[in-house]
Amino acid sequence: MIVDCHAHFAPEVMFQKLGKAANKFPNIQLLAQDGKYRLAFVGGQPTRPVMPRLRETEERYDWMDRERLDFQVCGGWLDAFGYELPPVEGEAWARFTNEALLETVNNEKRLFPLATVPLQDGERAARVLEDAMKDGARGVMIGTQPEGVGLGKAAGLDDDHLKPFWAAASDLEATVFIHPEYDTLDQRVTAYDMVNAVARINDLTTGVARIVFGGVLSKNPGAKVVVATGGAALPYALGRMMRHHSLHPDAMADPKKEFSHLYFDTIVFEPETLDYLVLKVGPDKIMLGSDWPFPIGDFEPRKVVEAAKLSEIDRAGILGGNAARIFGLEI
Repeated sequence: MIVDCHAHFAPEVMFQKLGKAANKFPNIQLLAQDGKYRLAFVGGQPTRPVMPRLRETEERYDWMDRERLDFQVCGGWLDAFGYELPPVEGEAWARFTNEALLETVNNEKRLFPLATVPLQDGERAARVLEDAMKDGARGVMIGTQPEGVGLGKAAGLDDDHLKPFWAAASDLEATVFIHPEYDTLDQRVTAYDMVNAVARINDLTTGVARIVFGGVLSKNPGAKVVVATGGAALPYALGRMMRHHSLHPDAMADPKKEFSHLYFDTIVFEPETLDYLVLKVGPDKIMLGSDWPFPIGDFEPRKVVEAAKLSEIDRAGILGGNAARIFGLEI
């Protein structure tokens, strides 16, 4: 049983239905031409084109078969989460996208869905998460910037307005998969196309550091928080974060204690890096991931796990057993 815990799916039906329901979302523009789609939120710049293999399953399953992957856990597309939207419209959009994903994935035996929630409003996010899990979602995928990317706001995942969301995730024992955003606010990353190579790592490290220093995990112990890309820089920077805490012990939570609650995917590409992550967090906290279908992802995800210095039991857990436990998969 091999499970890819980190993939994305924005089904074709979502865009087809949006074209017929545009009046429900005054702050979302669908740009469709020759079977290609882009979205624009609140008058902002259009998203990147929605690649075909993000919208369908045929190429996905061909690739899964080649790579000997049995199952895949799929969140939505971060560019389309719509955290910039007004709260009421944001909730409606999250429910709309969840309905399209659940409608498609619940008819697929090899895919398991992760919901989207309107992080711009913690109470609405809590309600949407509860309803989505009742309808079959295995948890939720969230971005790092709960009020939208590049808007000059300092909101983090530890903000007070998100307390209802975290409380609901804990009560539901939901898995919360934290994914970086596509952020080009620091213009230095536009050189060498470093948005994917570097900016996402910076964004994810900062986003998760906020919940670590904010003590979110200890306060909400039922939530199972998974960090993409092997935890970004957090495993390597933990010592520095602990030093920071020692200088300001009353101003923040103990990062070592908070870090111990986290789970991670395997998207690190190098076996030596995976060996270090296993040493740092333990093999029971790590799950196979690919980031399908994006080019920065690992399209040979088993390779790094099979090359790492693991026992057969630990390798089997990372390849599938851990994901089945953490996401509550009945397979």
